[in-house]
Amino acid sequence: MRALRLRSGSRAAGVLIAVTATATTLAVTAIGPAAAAPAAAAPAGATSPQPGDACTTADLGTRHPYIKSTEVSPTITHFKGWYVTEGTTGEQAVTTTTETTITVSVGLDDKIEASFAADALSKVGVTVDLTVKMESATTSTESNAVTWSFNQPGYYGVYKGTKKVTGTYGSLNCNRAQQSDGSWALRWAEGPGSGAFTTYTTLEEGAVRCQDQVPAGSVMAKAQSLLDCGSPTAKAAHPAGAVAPTAEQHQERAAQPTAPAERPVAAAQAALDCQSPVYKIEVPGKPLSWGAPLLADDGVRLRPSSIFSAHLDNWRMCNVTETGGVLEATLWNWGNGGCATIAEPEASERAVLTTASCTEDDLQRFYVYRDVPGSSAIGVQNKYTGSMMGHDRYADGEFIRQYSSGRQDGTSTYNLTGV
Repeated sequence: MRALRLRSGSRAAGVLIAVTATATTLAVTAIGPAAAAPAAAAPAGATSPQPGDACTTADLGTRHPYIKSTEVSPTITHFKGWYVTEGTTGEQAVTTTTETTITVSVGLDDKIEASFAADALSKVGVTVDLTVKMESATTSTESNAVTWSFNQPGYYGVYKGTKKVTGTYGSLNCNRAQQSDGSWALRWAEGPGSGAFTTYTTLEEGAVRCQDQVPAGSVMAKAQSLLDCGSPTAKAAHPAGAVAPTAEQHQERAAQPTAPAERPVAAAQAALDCQSPVYKIEVPGKPLSWGAPLLADDGVRLRPSSIFSAHLDNWRMCNVTETGGVLEATLWNWGNGGCATIAEPEASERAVLTTASCTEDDLQRFYVYRDVPGSSAIGVQNKYTGSMMGHDRYADGEFIRQYSSGRQDGTSTYNLTGV
């Protein structure tokens, strides 16, 4: 196989191109005295945890992605059948047609602004040993013009393409697990928040003929398949210029994925089945705890507890279920009668936790990860967004916010203390 040097501006066709991808890599069953402040969690970039690995109290408020499956497929994003005759060889600018649009996404979100999503895509690149997009991107923003130097007459497929990488990911959360001897330990376990991802490698462009020998499974081979080689179109005399789309192209376009379904509208009001215990959600070893707002446009903040707290620092868990040792509950505030929630229009990284009228809505449902019995340490995760609750700094009036991966310094770990 002969390799052709790629150069900016114009490209040459009629011979093979060797393309290589660059490798890259809330009820707590036993509540004891307030635990000491958690030790700092492992810094970002440390060895990724695996299911079953040991974790620490500080990890209760964090989460990590792990890749469950991957698939790499060559994909043509822009294509045009092009006929070159004697006398029309040389450099030409070909306007291609969009065949496939690939958008980088993790779960239902195509805005890669959260640390969890970026971390997941980074692990994808390592898993498939390819350099992949790890930020918000779509092939629809790529120019559809390909400038190529044709040095032989013939029937060409002028293309832009990439390797589309798809698969599934899981979410690892720290939670207590009972051992075979009856004791308890903290382990990384698969929690809620699994989903699918899509990303792609750097786009390449070129031109290929039916008679060219191309590497199997390559982007070029995918482009050659769209030429419908062996058909009358490929063999017949044809004026120079564009060729009508083939049946294969029509099939490719028809296979485009549809947009995800919209989230259902929440019910107007929910009938809550609340447990009788009342709790404070405290910063370990510190006097501040979650305090609900009096005003609707305010958020949940760290506040000191006093006789003037008016029960705004008191929470009940309602509609509680337990799956795999993880509690799921609605957090109802005694002081303002609202339920903890993440407002959907602001359901992004660092969105503020608020309270609102209680509804049957996953934005108001939270998973609670617990330390071993005898400790009241917990981590809190929103069911809909998958983000962990935490705070930027320890200070009176500091908002409780959501962080897709939690706070790696341990400030997403709290104590659930009975009042």
